[in-house]
Amino acid sequence: MDKTPPDKSSSSQKPQLFRDPWFIWLAAVLFLLYYFSVYQQPAPPDTISYTQFVKALEQQRVASVEIRGADVQGVYSGSGSGTATSTGKRADFRTRMPAFAGDTLLQTLEDGDVDVTVLSDESPVWLSILLGFLPWVLMIALFVFLSRSLQSRMGGGGLLNFSQSKARRYQRSDSGPTYDDVAGLEGAKQDLGDIIAYLKEPARFQALGAKIPKGVLMMGAPGTGKTLLAKATAAEAGVPFFSITGSEFIELYVGVGASRVRDMFQMARKEAPALIFIDEIDSVGRVRGTGLGGGNDEREQTLNQILAEMDGFEPEDVVVVLAATNRPDVLDPALLRPGRFDRKVILDLPDKTARREIFKVHTRHTPLADDVSLDDLANLTVGFSGADIENLVNEAALRAAREQHSNLSADDFAHARDKVLMGEERPHLLNPGERHRIACHEAGHGLVTWFSAHADPLQKITIVPRGRALGMTEQMAKEERHNFDEPYLMDRLNIFLAGRGAEKLMFGNTSSGAAEDLKQATRLARQMVVNWGMSETLGPIGFAEGETHPFLGRELTEPRPYSEALAQQIDSEVSRLLKQAEEQVQQLLQSHRPQLQMLIDALLEQESLQAAEIEQCLGTVDASSSTQAGNG
Repeated sequence: MDKTPPDKSSSSQKPQLFRDPWFIWLAAVLFLLYYFSVYQQPAPPDTISYTQFVKALEQQRVASVEIRGADVQGVYSGSGSGTATSTGKRADFRTRMPAFAGDTLLQTLEDGDVDVTVLSDESPVWLSILLGFLPWVLMIALFVFLSRSLQSRMGGGGLLNFSQSKARRYQRSDSGPTYDDVAGLEGAKQDLGDIIAYLKEPARFQALGAKIPKGVLMMGAPGTGKTLLAKATAAEAGVPFFSITGSEFIELYVGVGASRVRDMFQMARKEAPALIFIDEIDSVGRVRGTGLGGGNDEREQTLNQILAEMDGFEPEDVVVVLAATNRPDVLDPALLRPGRFDRKVILDLPDKTARREIFKVHTRHTPLADDVSLDDLANLTVGFSGADIENLVNEAALRAAREQHSNLSADDFAHARDKVLMGEERPHLLNPGERHRIACHEAGHGLVTWFSAHADPLQKITIVPRGRALGMTEQMAKEERHNFDEPYLMDRLNIFLAGRGAEKLMFGNTSSGAAEDLKQATRLARQMVVNWGMSETLGPIGFAEGETHPFLGRELTEPRPYSEALAQQIDSEVSRLLKQAEEQVQQLLQSHRPQLQMLIDALLEQESLQAAEIEQCLGTVDASSSTQAGNG
């Protein structure tokens, strides 16, 4: 798909100030005024004192004078040169007449037979009008210029069209994405099949009395392909596609959002059949009447206008609205009722088969080495979204180009995966003492993971600092998990506390490096007690804690659904789970202390260990050596 607006990349290279026509006109007028005032005005005549002027009259050396108020200009007798006056006559001198000398001077001029011209002291009417309006004209011009500059910097179109829609219009082209470019979303593509058929042949549906959904809400985590799927849907239907994000409706001025909504829907109706895509609709579609915005909140006005426009669709208006969000839980219920966004398409993170197809799409124009297997890449990227996989392939290609490889090898993908997950390497960051402690910490994580019966298999341990992490223990899930049983969660608790436990065992104390582990362990233990009812003391009670939304302001009005005494019991149960996990970790580490030391030494020597190298240190796991975590 191509955007219809022209390419502005070349013009944007020039400074915005010098491309503005208002600035050019203003500069030209000021230059002309300066030029005529400096270079085109004649030089003023010589200024003499009034006494000298009177003596010249007495000596009959003055031929003529011009009097304008108190200003006197004159020509000497027999003079053939001089400066032109405002009336076009010559002037050899000028002077100022005192207020008391008026009648005496006129008598002297008459006695000396001097040619006298008296001019009005008032300015011309047109000049008075011009001088009166000129400041206002300059202020208006300055206001328009500043307003245009501000709107251009904010992405608007100027003073008079800031309320117009910012929706970008796409049209069908061979370069746009199609369903062939959307891998791993077969279910979502099937759900949108009716929309495509309706946009292609609306008469067929109308003849049968079928009503196609006015709005389709796509829900999914960031990077799962919501925007790509919307563009591909428009391309498959072959209709104009208007794309805008929810935040673009909100502007500096009140009421702009609602105006832009009206303008966008009006454009779509003119080009029907058409498709409107509103990305991140939760930025304007969140629940009304909550938070601190009040009833006149700009977002609420924009949401009300969206609802009104969708209700105002006529049968002949072949326009479908697609919206995307990763927070469907905060949307206003009015958006989701029948007649609006009543069809919901869920985009989950891709499974193994979908990840393989996504890798296939992103590597179809990329040369791969013989050691690269798409199945292996799919296994190594559990939890990756489509955007994550695209980024992974790009990072691998960048590394291959940097290393001057002719194709992408498995090693390129391995380095790219580590960079995407953990960040860029930061070698030489740790001193020897810190390096030893980090090796002990990560070895503790690795050993407990290795001997935990219900944990995901251990994949890699490294003490190379990457990003903000000083080390990492990496697990690879056997398969996608959508449900977590209690033994698995207890093993997760043990693994979180294993690094701290290893430090305590080997050094006799702990460090601040376990801060993030403690946060994750505490969060998991609280979820087990409060949300999932995994406490024998409290029983099967779910308190739904964590489902409120602080930015909506609900916590200001909704009471906590349990008493203070019960809150203390919850805290006690969370603490009990954490202490129980810590005891199990200490027992496991103490019973495998020789293997722990071997693993620490191997990490200090090699820095990174893969699963096969870890097995050489820890041995093969059997049922007798693995732990059976439980909530006792």
